[in-house]
Amino acid sequence: MSLKEAVDKLGIEFWNWRMKQQPRSHDDIPRLERVENWLPAWSESDIATYRVALKEFQARYESIEFTNFGDTAFDKETYVDYRLIGSAISRVYWELDHLKSWQEQPRFYIDQTIGVVFDLLLAPEVTDKRISEVALVLANSPQILQDGLANLSGNSVREYAIVAIELLRNIDAEVNRMVEELAPFAEPSTANSLKIAGDTAIAAFVNFREWLESNQKDMKQIQPVGRNKYQWFFDHVALVPYQPEELIAIGNLEWERAVTLEHITANKYRDVENVSIPSSVTKQVENERNAELQVRSFYDEESILSQPNSLKHYLNGALPAYLEPIQWLGVTDDLTGPSRVEENGISYVPEPHNELPYFYAANARDTRAGIVHEGAHYQQLALSWRNERPLRRFYYDSGVNEGIAFYNEELMLAAGLFEDVPHSKIVMYNFMKLRAMRVIVDVQLATGSIDIETATSYLENKVPMDRATAYEEAVSFASSPGQALTYQIGKTQIIKLFSDSIEKHGRKFSMRHFHDYLWYNGNVPLSLLRFEYLDDRSELDAIDIRKS
Repeated sequence: MSLKEAVDKLGIEFWNWRMKQQPRSHDDIPRLERVENWLPAWSESDIATYRVALKEFQARYESIEFTNFGDTAFDKETYVDYRLIGSAISRVYWELDHLKSWQEQPRFYIDQTIGVVFDLLLAPEVTDKRISEVALVLANSPQILQDGLANLSGNSVREYAIVAIELLRNIDAEVNRMVEELAPFAEPSTANSLKIAGDTAIAAFVNFREWLESNQKDMKQIQPVGRNKYQWFFDHVALVPYQPEELIAIGNLEWERAVTLEHITANKYRDVENVSIPSSVTKQVENERNAELQVRSFYDEESILSQPNSLKHYLNGALPAYLEPIQWLGVTDDLTGPSRVEENGISYVPEPHNELPYFYAANARDTRAGIVHEGAHYQQLALSWRNERPLRRFYYDSGVNEGIAFYNEELMLAAGLFEDVPHSKIVMYNFMKLRAMRVIVDVQLATGSIDIETATSYLENKVPMDRATAYEEAVSFASSPGQALTYQIGKTQIIKLFSDSIEKHGRKFSMRHFHDYLWYNGNVPLSLLRFEYLDDRSELDAIDIRKS
């Protein structure tokens, strides 16, 4: 068996296992396409089984050896795939042993129950078969929640419990309404099964919420993951070459730059009236459809990014009534999946009004604000799911995915896309400010430099936002260290890769070729892409030196 065959075999077997094991996440980028009738499993015996399998995968991974890095015959592409497997295996260790969401975070079990339902309902054209799957998940929810209570007992963190309690405050009404709205799409027998499963799930959710409420006084206080574990995540999972001090320096510099550029731009257009919110969701859908075509033409005409005919579209659609009561479980985007690359992506939007939340309002006024980020996610994923190297079709970590989308915002701003709507320029700089701020909060919470209360006050005053939302954001950042900063740090790595590519290739550098490569390999950490694209091991060396 060749080295490439050994790597591919291990990777495919690992991902076949991971498709069943990996927990559901409320991240807006689909981590995996699930098997039919998939159900999460998080009992004590399930976790023990995961540990055994993980140890076996780790041993097989370590048995594969690469040598002769300077040899012209060295297979860089296979080495990149090999390091991807190591990253993916390390993420499971991160989830089970370091982050320990399954032990400490009640929200984890909300995600493994009604969160799975949310994901099932994102794809358009709800069918009787899909509703049967929803009923199956709801019927399985009491078992998941019961296992959750066993795992959380003596381990749950009070701050995480408070947030979970609020999320479940109206769960009975929300599930009932969802079931009612789904019933017309189902056969009578399926609708009946759905109603029974919904009632059973509601009772279990209420019991779960009441347990959290009555046991708060005995729960642990939130603790930072700590510098050592935080660095372990970047070295083993994200493959990011920076240390916390470098991350915070990047965040501060980018914050100052964004604040300055936003202020200058707002002053320049101080007498220009902002565009209005569209009069209806139908109008917004129409606006988005036209804008998406404009953005795609702009990519092509400016030689920024190829737009192959096989690439479908990223569109808006009215938020379905059955999804509306549970929309808090994630971003209402269907970015399709590896088996659905021939389908359009869709973002479900509410009926426009003048009190829309921040991102909804920005996207309603100029739908390109969403197209250059969420639409970039759709295109990047649709392209990378077609990657001829199968191990690169899977999503590993947000650093490159969110980095590409955030980088694309400023790329399109600098290229001139928003010249016709000046206030959208201000929005882009405001987005930059928010993403830089997330780096600062992420690092300081993870390393223990600030606590939840300080982070709450910081967010409340800097964004600004109401205190309740600021508290929820602070707790969310603390619950997933390394996630909030992915936008800015990924973008920073991309800009450096872009600049160094120009320096290396000179007049032969092609911006279109660079972006085509980046989007096509957009699930691969940027330190690995730097090695493959520029033959530059500097970022990998910085990581490996720390690991040794």
